[in-house]
Amino acid sequence: MDELRNIITDGLAEAKSELDAFINDPLTAPSIMEAANLMATCLTQGGKIISCGNGGSLCDATHFAEELTGRFRDDRRPLPAMAINDPAYITCVGNDYSFEDVFSRWVEAFGKTGDILLAISTSGSSKNILKAAAAARRLGMKVVALTSKKSKSLAELADVVVAAPDAPHSDRIQEIHIKVIHILIQSIESLLTSSR
Repeated sequence: MDELRNIITDGLAEAKSELDAFINDPLTAPSIMEAANLMATCLTQGGKIISCGNGGSLCDATHFAEELTGRFRDDRRPLPAMAINDPAYITCVGNDYSFEDVFSRWVEAFGKTGDILLAISTSGSSKNILKAAAAARRLGMKVVALTSKKSKSLAELADVVVAAPDAPHSDRIQEIHIKVIHILIQSIESLLTSSR
C-alpha cells in the first residue's frame, strides 16, 4: 500500500510541478492568447479549424473539435472544427501511401487559405504531424502547434507555438495540453461573444 500511495502522491506532485513551471513561463499566457485570437478570427471569417495528433494527442485533437462543434460550458452555435480521426481513412492512406501521409492528405483535401491547423505533438518531431503542418503552410493556412519546449521542427513550421515544459514522460506534457485546449475553447467562445 505504501508503494501505491507513493505512486499517487509522487504523480500528483510531479504534475503540479510541471503545471507551475508552465504557468510561470512568461511565454505561456501570450502564446495562448495569440492562438485564441487567431482561431476566433478564423471562425469569424468563415474558416475552420482542423486538428491532428497521434495516440493521446489524437484524443486531445478530437476533444478540441467536439467541444467546438458541440458545446463547452454554455449553449452557442456549433463552430466548424474537425479532427483527423476517421479510422477507415487513416488505414486507407496508411496502407496505400504511408503513415507519414495520413494527416497531410486530409489537410490537402479539406484545408484552404484562412483555415487553421492545430497540430498536437508532445515531441514536436512526429513526421506525419510535420508533413501536415507543411501542407497547411503551402495552402495558406495558419498553424498552431501544441507541443513541448523540446520541439524544434514543428515550432519552425508554426505561426503560434504553445509549449509545455520538457518532462521525462509524455503523459505530463499531455496533461498540460488538455488544460490549454480547455482554455483555448473558453477563450474562443469569449472572443466570439464579445465580437457580436
